[in-house]
Amino acid sequence: MREIIFDTETTGLDSRLDRVIEIGGVELVNRFPTGRTFHHYINPQGREIHAEAEAVHGISMAHLVDKPIFDAIAEEFLAFIDGARLVAHNANFDMGFINAELERLGQPAIAADRVVDTLAIAKRKHPMGPNSLDALCRRYGIDNSRRTKHGALLDSEILAEVYIELIGGKQAALSLEVMEEGPIVLGDETVGVAVLPPRPRPLSPRLSEAERAAHAELVKKLGENSIWAKLTDAPLAAAG
Repeated sequence: MREIIFDTETTGLDSRLDRVIEIGGVELVNRFPTGRTFHHYINPQGREIHAEAEAVHGISMAHLVDKPIFDAIAEEFLAFIDGARLVAHNANFDMGFINAELERLGQPAIAADRVVDTLAIAKRKHPMGPNSLDALCRRYGIDNSRRTKHGALLDSEILAEVYIELIGGKQAALSLEVMEEGPIVLGDETVGVAVLPPRPRPLSPRLSEAERAAHAELVKKLGENSIWAKLTDAPLAAAG
């Protein structure tokens, strides 16, 4: 199963008027990072950055003057996320901006059923909160000391660790030669389930013949009404 953990930074809060100025994403396959990432700063084409937004992410207009516009990176972004489930924290915000940018280019919107919202999962799992990304890092012991400002790629990398913990921790992802087999539901989210393939060869018996014989003799002494006698396939007489 392929998933893209992603985040955006924007000029403000209104997806109808404001613009995406940074996108970052990391790829997971079967819940493990592959090392593939996506990251671009984006020129908002004249849309000014609100002071409140700049205080959060620290990105100024001066930093974006020579950066590509969204149209120039859209094809690369769509190729990176192609066929993958998208995971974001407060996903409605990020998807609202992404789909608004795609709409401006005449591209179809990304369907909601492709998107997992880690904030929604966190609220179900920890209803008393808090469930911000920083709070979840503290809850799960994830180092976010590098996060002095919001940044799309760094936040995506941190969110990937948080996401694994939210869905059951690293042990939930440990498997060898896993295969996807049907959907399961995690809260309101439908996700793939990884199952182990059958063993190529059965395990060798761990009991010796002497141990089997000694056990059969013990069962015989317990009598025909014992639980062991009822469970054994062979008659008691054959145990002598």
